[in-house]
Amino acid sequence: MNTIEKDNAYLASTYARYPVEIVRGKGSIALDAKGESYIDMGAGIAVNTFGYADDLYVEAVKQQLEKVQHTSNLYYTAPAVELAETLVAKSGLKRVFFANSGAEANECAIKTARKWGAEKKGTGAYKIVTLMGSFHGRTVTTLSATGQEVFHKYFDPFTEGFVYVPMGDEKALEEAIDDKTCAVMVEFIQGEGGVNVLPDSFVKKIFALKKSRDFLVIADEVQTGNGRTGKYFAYQQYGVLPDLVTTAKGLGGGLPIGACLFGSAVESVLGRGDHGSTFGGNPVVAAGALSIVKRIDDALLKEVEEKGNYIKEKLSGKQGILEVSGMGLMLGVSVACDAKKVVSRCIEKRVLFLTAKEKVRLLPALNIPYPLLDRAIEVLLEAVKEEL
Repeated sequence: MNTIEKDNAYLASTYARYPVEIVRGKGSIALDAKGESYIDMGAGIAVNTFGYADDLYVEAVKQQLEKVQHTSNLYYTAPAVELAETLVAKSGLKRVFFANSGAEANECAIKTARKWGAEKKGTGAYKIVTLMGSFHGRTVTTLSATGQEVFHKYFDPFTEGFVYVPMGDEKALEEAIDDKTCAVMVEFIQGEGGVNVLPDSFVKKIFALKKSRDFLVIADEVQTGNGRTGKYFAYQQYGVLPDLVTTAKGLGGGLPIGACLFGSAVESVLGRGDHGSTFGGNPVVAAGALSIVKRIDDALLKEVEEKGNYIKEKLSGKQGILEVSGMGLMLGVSVACDAKKVVSRCIEKRVLFLTAKEKVRLLPALNIPYPLLDRAIEVLLEAVKEEL
């Protein structure tokens, strides 16, 4: 049996995979088992920040792997400390907890908010307001936080205490917050929900209510963080500072890592034994992440912003293109046809796109060269035209 046949035989059937076996890659080019090359416009769903087999990333991982591949969190290791220090400097927050994924980072933020609520407001102050269309993870609790009904079946009982309001509905938001509310949890751009950008006025309302009603703001930056939108974190596009920030995906550059960042209001909420993770802060993963994070500087962020604007300009007004949403290199393209069929046609033309609800989704490596962008845009427009 080949890889695809063995996958179908031995792996759980939890993914609808495309018929492509990627065996290696370099930068934004992936190669399949047949030797065909593809322009990758998904970057492992916003994970491969600098593409495949990035030289500096590979070297950082190799060097650490030859020293210590793992030790428990009962001891100190430099890579996790240096990574935390760097994230604190880039975020404006105070401390970091490392986990293995975005869902785990969100679990940490939820636990922190609920302990803060219990200590600050009393028992029962565990309510967290999230937005319809949001996506916060696949664990039972993060599915419960997710504001999409499609995820709220089969796994009952779900974790109680989450209330959902429509994105942008300021009145509904205000009505949902009461003395039992410990936090409002948002993605500043909803990724899985369709690349929906939070309105500026709605963000201002959240923080105005935070000041008057006394609750925490949790920013889920699992997909939007680490330079994806043209700022290091998407909340920086709005000039606000959340109390808790979660991130993952592009932070690790390809190895699994999640992080929960704590602001001054919550930096001391979790004490010894309140939370933990066997592999959180793993030195190899942290060393790789550090090599990624240190290179996301102002020059690269400017480039990400410029590339996003370039893509929007190239697509806007073209046949079959209805709208382009998002920021930087996190974009959703509304098309006048079936987005999934468009993506399949693009694969046939050797370009890998993603979908988000009814949109074609673009999440390329932050350093993708312009010639590859041009070719990918050309293929996307061809595929849309063919599906009309």
